[in-house]
Amino acid sequence: MKTHKTQRWEDLPDDELLQVRIRDLGLQIPGSCIEPFVRELGDELAAKAISCRPACYLADEWLTPDKIPMIGIPFCLAHPRLRKLEETMMYEVEGGEPDACMRLLRHECGHALNYAYQLYRRTRWRELFGRFSDTYSNSYSYQPYSRRFVIHLEDNYAQSHPDEDFAETFAVWLTPGSAWRDKYRDWPVLKKLQYVDNVMRLVGDKHPVVTFKGHPPYSAARMTSTLAAHYERKRRILGSEFQGYYDDSLRDLFGGDRPQSSSRASRLLRAHRAQLVNNVTRWTGHRKFDIDQLINRLAARCDALGLAAESPHENVMVGLTAMITAIASNTLTVNRKRR
Repeated sequence: MKTHKTQRWEDLPDDELLQVRIRDLGLQIPGSCIEPFVRELGDELAAKAISCRPACYLADEWLTPDKIPMIGIPFCLAHPRLRKLEETMMYEVEGGEPDACMRLLRHECGHALNYAYQLYRRTRWRELFGRFSDTYSNSYSYQPYSRRFVIHLEDNYAQSHPDEDFAETFAVWLTPGSAWRDKYRDWPVLKKLQYVDNVMRLVGDKHPVVTFKGHPPYSAARMTSTLAAHYERKRRILGSEFQGYYDDSLRDLFGGDRPQSSSRASRLLRAHRAQLVNNVTRWTGHRKFDIDQLINRLAARCDALGLAAESPHENVMVGLTAMITAIASNTLTVNRKRR
């Protein structure tokens, strides 16, 4: 896209900014608003006497390339203008708040150090976490109250794969002030935390077994796609887990903008929560907890869209029950891309 020589991409309106290629943004971590968080991660590793500092780079999402000790950070976090665009396009910025950013950095650091020292090859690692070679599925089921896993990222992410289990356990162990010995004192997962504590003491002052000097995968510096193409692809991958995925269906049920004389659509959802939960679980066999959480998400979207619920409600309730029943086929698994 051609723009006036004096016009910076930071000053472009959204529709024009979306046509800019990602590599042409010229983004880098040094000097950006993500740099202090990378520095903080280094300080936390130093406090644990870990000499290895996984290289960080800007990517299209939070990631650690398979068996490569590097940390990919979403490029949108490098500039306030891109954070604003991310929120416009995706309704949220993953890692946009300081605490959330550090949680994700610690998680990805767990992957990076696992790969740097090939910890997954150790017999005790396999005994505690499982087989590293297990297939990575696009979705996973979990037990929300299990005490065999730490609680760190949302959706009980530690239960999605042995590699994620280790990364989550490492993240809890690394977090300053986590008091993991007390918090997980009576939990079976304490053995995993103690293992992380022991193994990091063993390898902390050693040189990594694996290093990488090539171009990191999915690097923003090499992406030729436009921001528009990036977000189109991102929405398609997220599918039904994308916050705006059900907006059209909700609009069909509740009509357009809310008149002053009508009540909020979210109020109808919450008022009939028990009825909806019972009806859907009766026919689908899903847990009431999952359906209840789904209704919460739909109610929040109704508020965000300003949708109204006008009397009579009978047809709307039939439509809601059918809609939630259809959605419920996805509620027993979690999309791995939704973190």
